[in-house]
Amino acid sequence: QKVDIKGVTPKVKSEAVVSGYLNDVNGKYKLRVTETTFEPGGYVSQHDHAGPGIRYVGSGELTFVGEGKTITYKKGDYFYESGDTTNSASNKTNSPVVVLNFELLPADWKGGSAVPPKSK
Repeated sequence: QKVDIKGVTPKVKSEAVVSGYLNDVNGKYKLRVTETTFEPGGYVSQHDHAGPGIRYVGSGELTFVGEGKTITYKKGDYFYESGDTTNSASNKTNSPVVVLNFELLPADWKGGSAVPPKSK
């Protein structure tokens, strides 16, 4: 199943393979920061992620639906996604929404981090 995306532009701003004092994870994962812009009416349909991450809303209001709840995150808000729960996100306003996604991904991961929900 494909993730339906409209009016959403992700731009990878930085990524690096983990190295340092955390020997158990060195070389196995990378940290990535992606700036994602949701144009008015833009959305990402139901999806999960390859890894967990913290999100920061830099501007606008993001409508997030996950685990049976709808939450509107506003400029300055942070929230966490575990990656293994299906959710959707949309911009229901007349102004762009910019979200910074800070994610932990497998070191060899290519492409975007949103993946289709798994069949249960």
